[in-house]
Amino acid sequence: MSQIIDQHIVLEYSPIKRLSDYAIGVFDDLPSRKSVKKAILENRILVDDEVANTGTWIKNGMVISLLEPKYQSRPEYTIDIPVIYEDDFLAVVNKPGGMLTSGNVFRSLENTLSHNLNITGNYLPRPVHRLDSATCGLVLIAKDKNIRIKLGELLKVRLVKKEYHAVVTGTPPDTGEIKLDIEGKKSKTIFYNLEKSKDQRFSLLKLIPVTGRTHQLRIHCSRMGFPIVGDKLYNGFNRGKGLFLCASKIEFDHPVTGERLKVKIDLPLKFRKLFNSD
Repeated sequence: MSQIIDQHIVLEYSPIKRLSDYAIGVFDDLPSRKSVKKAILENRILVDDEVANTGTWIKNGMVISLLEPKYQSRPEYTIDIPVIYEDDFLAVVNKPGGMLTSGNVFRSLENTLSHNLNITGNYLPRPVHRLDSATCGLVLIAKDKNIRIKLGELLKVRLVKKEYHAVVTGTPPDTGEIKLDIEGKKSKTIFYNLEKSKDQRFSLLKLIPVTGRTHQLRIHCSRMGFPIVGDKLYNGFNRGKGLFLCASKIEFDHPVTGERLKVKIDLPLKFRKLFNSD
């Protein structure tokens, strides 16, 4: 049997659902119903150590495991990506905006990793989490199967701290918390207004997501009346320079050494140019 690359324990869940409905988005590799069904048909999902099917019912306490694909080969997209941190076990890279993290496309971040990272053994490095295609910034990469599971566990219990920076329209308060449900799920974001443009049109925010819902930061900013610049989906002012949202810092305990890693990057040049152009 293939190796387990990720696991999920069903907690705090009362309504009983079929696996094909429950597993959507549980694993970063399975963001859609189509990807879940494909994994089930390929016998890549176990429930309590048994091969699952689309009719499997999910209940509290069950352990859902995701197996690696049978074939690990993938095309290599030979474009240089900034590697901010790398050791034998993991890496942190700076994904450009407009690039998918992974998926069934050639020009994805995942397909660049064999070109940009030092690889030992047969395991191909894989992203541990996703960034929206339009968002630029830091993505955590596992270079080992067991490390990927450990990093995934840290993410699930919110022990991987992330910070983002965004340029928004309007003048938000100096600091605050946004608590707005997204698709019926509790969601929370903390924000700090760091700088305002001279004409008060734009503000530079530091955003700290306490929860991790899809498009959480973009939705929260838009609903509060200060959409992110360049966000075509959520009414952002279009500068023609893409989305002004950057994953700028990531902090976690190294799963092997125990060292506290704090990795951060400078803000993209387009952020500063926007303020300097006023």
